[in-house]
Amino acid sequence: MLKVFPKQTAFMHTRDGVRLDADIYRPDADGEFPILLMRQPYGRAIASTVVYAHPIWYAAQGYIVVIQDVRGRGTSEGEFKLFVHEIADGEDTVNWAANLPGSNGKVGMYGFSYQGMTQLYAAAAKPPALTTICPAMIGYDLYTDWAYEGGAFCLQTNLAWAIQLATETARLRGDKTAYQALFAASRNLPVNNPEILQQLAPDSFYHEWVAHPQPDAYWEELSPKSHLQTVDLPMFHIGGWFDTYLRGTLHLYQDMVSRSCKPQHLLVGPWAHLPWGRKVGEVDFGAHAASPVDGMQVRWFDQFLKGVDTGLVEDLPVCLFEMGNNLPTHFPIIPIVNQKSYFLSSAGLCNIRQDSGTLSSQNSPLTTADILVHDPWRPVPSLGGHGAIQAGVFERSHLDCRSDVLTYTSEPMIADLHLMGDVVAQIWCSADQPSFDLSAVLSEVHPDGRVFNLTQGYIHCFQGHNCLSRKIQLQTICARIAPGNALRLSLSGACFPAYAMNSGTGSVLNSDRAFDAQIITLTVSGGGETSSQILLPVITSDI
Repeated sequence: MLKVFPKQTAFMHTRDGVRLDADIYRPDADGEFPILLMRQPYGRAIASTVVYAHPIWYAAQGYIVVIQDVRGRGTSEGEFKLFVHEIADGEDTVNWAANLPGSNGKVGMYGFSYQGMTQLYAAAAKPPALTTICPAMIGYDLYTDWAYEGGAFCLQTNLAWAIQLATETARLRGDKTAYQALFAASRNLPVNNPEILQQLAPDSFYHEWVAHPQPDAYWEELSPKSHLQTVDLPMFHIGGWFDTYLRGTLHLYQDMVSRSCKPQHLLVGPWAHLPWGRKVGEVDFGAHAASPVDGMQVRWFDQFLKGVDTGLVEDLPVCLFEMGNNLPTHFPIIPIVNQKSYFLSSAGLCNIRQDSGTLSSQNSPLTTADILVHDPWRPVPSLGGHGAIQAGVFERSHLDCRSDVLTYTSEPMIADLHLMGDVVAQIWCSADQPSFDLSAVLSEVHPDGRVFNLTQGYIHCFQGHNCLSRKIQLQTICARIAPGNALRLSLSGACFPAYAMNSGTGSVLNSDRAFDAQIITLTVSGGGETSSQILLPVITSDI
């Protein structure tokens, strides 16, 4: 560990003359050092210390650490427009940082969420000095990985983030009235009156996102995926099983592995978006769930920025934390396993009695259709998972007792069941309205009746009057189900406010649409050729 000089503040100018400010942390030692760069919109003093070690710690490992306010944030000049300037500004910043006094000319980037996105945008410009990146918890395709899931608007996370950014914008503009109103809204999220953001922040990105409910050219232009197809860098990808952006992390990793000539490593822990610790929601995943990211990143940067042979290249590149065993497991690639079907069957009362609906590997031709009534006055609430605030694992037996939730439960396991990969629910259903939503939650049921969510998914459906097979992609999973515990699939017509509620014709995103919201009656089909099922990625041998 090296001593570190007191923090310095420096600035640069972009190609269009905008001043961007940064804090610089330097080792108190002779020689040249690589640059670690983080670009972020929350005030550079924070430096993502909600999940990472402080920049002083990284500087003590022999790096010049640069934490920069992006355009229009912190003390940097210019107008902040979500993701719009990050390719050009990222390129200019990498070029500037590489030429700082004491630099060895190599730049690596790190950071999560927005700070992960700025890495991808900077990489898109291919600045020669950018040698490696460590993107964590990002949206590769902004529509499918961030703003929408299964065609449904991710209301709670999008609205909360938009209010957070708008509150800081009001502070930077010196608008105390708007700041106080937005701050109050952030503490009492106005999911039933989201137009408050229109009143207080008419220039927020949120309004554009709501106005583009389909994956059109707007999303294609804004998404990192559109700009990274010819980029090839060593990347250390970091995600969490309960992170709302895990889809993006995995999509980027899989795309890079399919075409990259450079090392691609992946770490997925049992974490929500933040913090990255051993307790996620109501469950403690043990000492091995504590974040190893800082140490792993320094090893990664030592390898690619200092040329130190750390042995990293010989390591198995995929590290997945297996929940239930509560241990990290290592693989050469993400394992591809066969999906095993568990069929839904019922006596028609699985919204009333939890012993009525079953999950079975045998398809029963005699099962009865189930009827589910969604009442917009009392929608099924979101609880944990990856889409809600607060994310993670929670005891949900009280939700499964609701009459607007269908539950299907397996027999208790007689041996360990290992699940690793994608979970898909294929539900044959129809509704009495033109549109409806489906929420699917896969849980682990303990012998004492406690029920803990494992993974979930959500879709926005059209052609409601037609009985069709609806495919719900649940969040990727890595978990061991212990003997004596059972699996349960819970279906409902809402997961509010994680996702915008369906009015019967479309998403409820303002008070007017709430006024028009209809009661929706859903019918989930029985057995035979239209049997609903869940496909589980079952590993038959121990891992």
